[in-house]
Amino acid sequence: MMLRRQFFRSLIALAGLLPGGGIARPVQTRAILLQTSPVAGFQYHAGETLWPLLHEGQALDLVREPHNPYDKKAIRVDWNGSKLGYVPRLENHAVAQLLDRGEKLSARIVALKNSRNPWKRARFEVLLQG
Repeated sequence: MMLRRQFFRSLIALAGLLPGGGIARPVQTRAILLQTSPVAGFQYHAGETLWPLLHEGQALDLVREPHNPYDKKAIRVDWNGSKLGYVPRLENHAVAQLLDRGEKLSARIVALKNSRNPWKRARFEVLLQG
């Protein structure tokens, strides 16, 4: 009896029906693509070492570095706690402002390419979560 009840609950959940006969609506989450960029400095940080572990679609962390001596708008790009590089200086102004305002941003790897040019090795996108 218990297994039958669990089976029907699973079937109802898969069909998207609510116990009252209504239809379940998926929760809508919006994400707005802000930019796609190469990882700046990939060759100088852990990017080359971590290369075999990286895959398209993996989440990245954006870490604001307002006291960076080279760029007051610096945003570090991390993967699992390791620094891959930075958002390029010419492309970091808007993202820095959004992070400073406390907006929820996410990032993920969108392209990995075996190339001698470090600017073509890894690309990521930045999304504003709605």
